[in-house]
Amino acid sequence: MLHDWGVIAAAIGYIGFLFLVASYGDRDSRFARGGTSRLIYPLSLAVYCTSWTFFGSVGLATRTGLEFLAIYVGPILLIAFCTPLLRRIIQLAKSQNITSVADFIAARYGKSQAVAATVAVIAMIGSIPYIALQLKAVASSLGTILIDDQAIARIPVISDIALLVTIALALFAVLFGTRQTDATEHQHGLMLAIATESIVKLVAFLAVGAFVTFWMFSPVTLIEAAMKSPEAVRAIEHTPSIGNFLTMTLLSFLAIMLLPRQFHVSVVENSSNAEVSRARWLFPLYLIAINIFVVPIALAGLVTFPFGIIDSDMYVLALPIEGQSRLLSIAVFIGGLSAGTAMVIVECVALAIMVSNDIVVPLVLQRRPASRGGRRDFGNFLLRTRRLAIFAIMIMAYFYYRALGSAQLAAIGLLSFAAIAQLAPAFLGGLVWRRATARGAMGGMLAGFAVWAYTLFLPSFLDGSAGGMTLLQHGPFGIAELKPQALFGVNLPPLMHGVLWSLSLNILTYVALSLTRRPSSIERLQAEIFAPNAAPLSPPFRRWRSTVTVQDIFDAVAQYLGPDRALQSFEEFAAMRRLSLDPAAPAAFELLQHAEYLIASSIGAASSRLVMSQLLRRRTVSAKAALKLLDDAHAALHFNREMLQTALNHVRQGIAVFNPDLHLICSNRQFGNILGLPPQIVQIGIPLTEILDFLGTIDRPSVNREAAKRTRLNAYTTEGQPYLERLPDRNIVIEVRANRMPDGGLVITFSDVTPSFEAAEALERANATLEKRVRDRTEELTRLNSELARAKSNAEDANNSKTRFLAAAGHDILQPLNAARLYVTSLVERQSGGEDSRLVQNIDDSLEAIEEILGALLDISRLDAGAITTSVTSFRVGDLMRSLEIEFAPIARAKQVRLTFVPCSLPIASDRLLLRRLLQNLISNAIKYTPHGRVLIGCLRHDETLRIHVYDTGVGIPIRKRGEIFKEFHRLEQGARIARGLGLGLSIVQRLARVLDHKIALDSNRSGGSVFSVTVPIAPAVNHTTHTTAVTSSTPLSHAPMSGAVIVCIENDPAILDGMKTLLTSWDARVIAAVESEAAIEAIEAAGGRVTGLLVDYHLNRGNGIATIREIRRKFGETIPAILITADRSPHVREAAQIEQVSVLNKPLKPASLRALIGQWRNRQIAAE
Repeated sequence: MLHDWGVIAAAIGYIGFLFLVASYGDRDSRFARGGTSRLIYPLSLAVYCTSWTFFGSVGLATRTGLEFLAIYVGPILLIAFCTPLLRRIIQLAKSQNITSVADFIAARYGKSQAVAATVAVIAMIGSIPYIALQLKAVASSLGTILIDDQAIARIPVISDIALLVTIALALFAVLFGTRQTDATEHQHGLMLAIATESIVKLVAFLAVGAFVTFWMFSPVTLIEAAMKSPEAVRAIEHTPSIGNFLTMTLLSFLAIMLLPRQFHVSVVENSSNAEVSRARWLFPLYLIAINIFVVPIALAGLVTFPFGIIDSDMYVLALPIEGQSRLLSIAVFIGGLSAGTAMVIVECVALAIMVSNDIVVPLVLQRRPASRGGRRDFGNFLLRTRRLAIFAIMIMAYFYYRALGSAQLAAIGLLSFAAIAQLAPAFLGGLVWRRATARGAMGGMLAGFAVWAYTLFLPSFLDGSAGGMTLLQHGPFGIAELKPQALFGVNLPPLMHGVLWSLSLNILTYVALSLTRRPSSIERLQAEIFAPNAAPLSPPFRRWRSTVTVQDIFDAVAQYLGPDRALQSFEEFAAMRRLSLDPAAPAAFELLQHAEYLIASSIGAASSRLVMSQLLRRRTVSAKAALKLLDDAHAALHFNREMLQTALNHVRQGIAVFNPDLHLICSNRQFGNILGLPPQIVQIGIPLTEILDFLGTIDRPSVNREAAKRTRLNAYTTEGQPYLERLPDRNIVIEVRANRMPDGGLVITFSDVTPSFEAAEALERANATLEKRVRDRTEELTRLNSELARAKSNAEDANNSKTRFLAAAGHDILQPLNAARLYVTSLVERQSGGEDSRLVQNIDDSLEAIEEILGALLDISRLDAGAITTSVTSFRVGDLMRSLEIEFAPIARAKQVRLTFVPCSLPIASDRLLLRRLLQNLISNAIKYTPHGRVLIGCLRHDETLRIHVYDTGVGIPIRKRGEIFKEFHRLEQGARIARGLGLGLSIVQRLARVLDHKIALDSNRSGGSVFSVTVPIAPAVNHTTHTTAVTSSTPLSHAPMSGAVIVCIENDPAILDGMKTLLTSWDARVIAAVESEAAIEAIEAAGGRVTGLLVDYHLNRGNGIATIREIRRKFGETIPAILITADRSPHVREAAQIEQVSVLNKPLKPASLRALIGQWRNRQIAAE
């Protein structure tokens, strides 16, 4: 392990080296003009990469995977793709002699001193945690590298390395950042030192990355070791939160512009447009290079060190120490030191300029206004002020570092980013909105900063104390709506929550206060400069003279720039305008403007305005009409999963459905009860042979089990003839019937026919009795014949019930209907008119009617059998409404009925699936029996209940008929003339309402038609919230873009697969069709891996659809949208699909809804491209 003094000597030597570099840059002006200087500007921008980048990115990667990249996406977007914006900011800064970001914002808003001071205070408070972050990183790195050797730990003062670093960095910033009063003068020595540090930290980080990846491990062994580490696997599999990622991207985009040090190096220190052009590609390359090894280092740290032993932020330094590379450890320590010192130096210089120009100088000027003939040297005063400010800032950062505790580097950095982001509305809004005022800018910044302090800054200190935790969990004074991290019940990640609330209130206040009064004349003038409307950059001034003389103006300028610099500037001004400046002559307005420009280079635009205002009262001209800012954004449409229905268990027979491979795919409860099968045997996917093997174990020992198995297998798979079998362990006789499905599968029914079988046996015994008992047995025979007839009748009835069930349910029964719907829909869309088109449309309508009839019969049977149990949960009624809107929007549009859903966000308590089915019937009836007009669905609150109303303008229901419409198979005459149906919809509604204990009401609509309502209780809270945006009736679903869409269809039924391919191809989509996952993956790889979405059947030949979707997503992208297509309505299928975030469509498919969902996929794919 390294010795204390060796590390300290290396650190002191490095800081001394920086002094030499900075001195060389200041002395040799030729270096600033040489070829090497072309790299200084892009490298100086890398001051953005602080200790957070060097140490904290690795720590963040160990916790959140690739989420750390968001911190670098924003800067790349600005520098590489928003170069015009950066050039415009630089141009404005040069034209106004801007010295800082506070100066820039104040200059836009009429050079307001209050705005400048507000920005300076926010920037200082927001930057102090960031500076403290650097001190923490340096101290932590020293603690890591000196962990086993504490030779100087007992020496007072010297043992506090962070304090020594604070003093050293403050001295460096004072010596090389406060050499002249003109803050716009380029500080070549300081920038050369910063560029040098950027190279040092990049080389150090690449060195440790290469050492870890190729020396300590190889790439292959590192990956293998990582896959064996639970922590590493967690980091690899971590899916970044989209909200957090976008929030961090936004913050980093704003930070690269608004952080005081970034504004200083990118704007104030800029010399030409050529530097921006070079930085456009060099700076993004730098960011990419310094992040190449972040993930390998993070994985290596998780693999090498037991969890919690080493701070993950220090893996960069701990790994070379663990690898016994002493020189590399020192190099990495120096790299981390350079990352922190570069930021601290530039940040302190930038903040010191703001403090002196925008806080101290205005206070001094207001207390001691400059007299007309007086002379006072403000130059030395400014330098002293800035130097004291640097020491004060460093001291505050040091004490903040001491109060940090164990906070992670990334958390501190994001806290500062969020504070600086409060400058963004005033900064960016001032560039585009000419109506904005200083009052709006200052009010917005203060409001946003207050929310930031309450939601982000305050919780960073409170989470370690009991009182603080009480405030965070219950809010001040127990007011839950004011919890700092959940304002008004909004539950979001803490960072996203704080940024959303602070920026929202910031922007709202900014706009509202700006609109309360018109801009002043100086605000309009500055708005014309910063947000021009086809006007020159500098507005023309009218000729105007005052009693202030040229000598007065010269004296004022000389106080800040010195007599020599002032004289030179005045002579250049006179030569450029070809005039003679008489000291006793009145000053022209152009000279006043030039003087203000000169003073602004020293004390900023706002303070220079204050200086000039003490000499004269300005007169301004009116600017052009204010330009309004339009901000119109509409949320993208999303879709919600459809409700899955449970399997039917209402018939008395045992029913089992097997696929062509004789694997069980569906069964009911009676199947297991009749055969006496345990639950572990009655599992989806179990082969029929295994079931027969179990039945063989309960046979009599004398029975040949293999022969009995072959007999059963032959009987169970032979269609037509019933097979009678006695189960000795149960002492019952069962009748087995097999029905072959179109795809080769089997539906087998098992009926208990013990009574009829016993009756037949009794009859046989009676016929064999002696003749002398014939007379006595004749009556008995008659009775037995009667019982036999009744038994046969019951068996026939049971068989008929079984037949109806087979026609209504089961996966394989619905398969042909699904294929038919697909083919017919394809034909409908291909027909352009004529008799064929009408016939095809009639077929499509008939298939749809079959589907409706089957669904209604199933519902009636389940409800009457009491097979439905409720599962009451709390959910938002708006989410349910949006899913219904998705389903019925295409149907209403096809009938040219205007369908309207009124939004409602109240939570209700009900069984979500059953309530949705109830509303489905009401809405379906409303659309069906409304020939033209509209259907409205809305909610009204009544005490603690919510009434959901369904209004229609249809045929209506006479009052005398209202008691009859809820009977099954009852239809009104006028309704029967308009639409087809069985008359089961309202009967199902009544039964569902009875199960749910909800009240159903019926009334007449004033404008014609009917009003149905269902009353549900309001819930106190929502268990789970899902956000869905509905497909509304105004959405052009039939014209959704399909060209270019690549849809993968996986279905083991060739007919359905061909029908799906035919339908999608007719929609101009490219289809990859396959019967199993392996073939689909090969086809996707051959197509380049670009997929719009997946349509996968649940029951496949090998495995199931959910596993197939998971495998394809793992290979080609976790965000690929998918739909599970199945006739299996069992709860476990629905739950499995919800876990994998897969939508579900039940067979037979509704092509309109399918096209709507695929259209949404394609829209999002086009937007992402």
